[in-house]
Amino acid sequence: MPKVKVNNVELFYNEFGKGKETLLFSHGFLVNNTMFQGQIDRLKDKYRCISYDHRGHGNSEVTPNGYELDNLVTDAVGLIEKLNIAPVHFIGMSTGGFVGMRIAIRRPDLLKSLILMNTSAEEEPKLPLLRNNILLLVVKYLGWFPVISQVMPIMFHRSFLKDESRQQEIEKWKKIVTNQNRKVTYPFGKAIFGRDNVLDKLSKIDIPTAILISDKDIVTTPKYSKRMLETIPNALYFSIPDAGHFAAIEKPNEVANSMEEFYNKIVL
Repeated sequence: MPKVKVNNVELFYNEFGKGKETLLFSHGFLVNNTMFQGQIDRLKDKYRCISYDHRGHGNSEVTPNGYELDNLVTDAVGLIEKLNIAPVHFIGMSTGGFVGMRIAIRRPDLLKSLILMNTSAEEEPKLPLLRNNILLLVVKYLGWFPVISQVMPIMFHRSFLKDESRQQEIEKWKKIVTNQNRKVTYPFGKAIFGRDNVLDKLSKIDIPTAILISDKDIVTTPKYSKRMLETIPNALYFSIPDAGHFAAIEKPNEVANSMEEFYNKIVL
């Protein structure tokens, strides 16, 4: 398994394709890099695609600390530099979006374009923050069993969860979530849910940027994406219908279509 040591952590990554342009995929909380497989399968014939696991997720190292958002940004910067792939086309979903936008603000030299997928530049709203902190405490002390039935509808839209033809896929993702290391879930979750507001800093981003949102996302609702769209100069907007927070999993083809449209517009 390919791993690279950066910022005192071993990060696992997958690599597909051999195109001249490199796409780097950064996933959301509680899952792993394979959430983008539907998009990578579509894009790998044209682009070099690299997807990595955040520390404490998937096959990356579980560290005793270092789950602060700024440190996740440092991890990603280290990965880009270690793999010598800058400037790279960064695709960040939710937590990956938190990371990607902060790289674009602090280290624009590392990025050639940016896709912000189902994410937000603002702090976590008060009521979801309270709910999330309660869920994190339950997982920390009691495990996933008492709350997984509440967490899955937050992550995925009901049309996906009720689709009889996709029950095996749903069980796979439920297993990935519930197998998440509980020593990681609490500090990682506290860090990303306690994030700062960087909306006013997004006006500094001067690389091609796409904002991609699901119209049924209840975690980062469209209003947050639209505020990013209004702030980032010349950003493009794509909406995925009838999908929840994890649209890349629920609607892999529709997300891939939007990505291809974006890359065609910026003439990769």
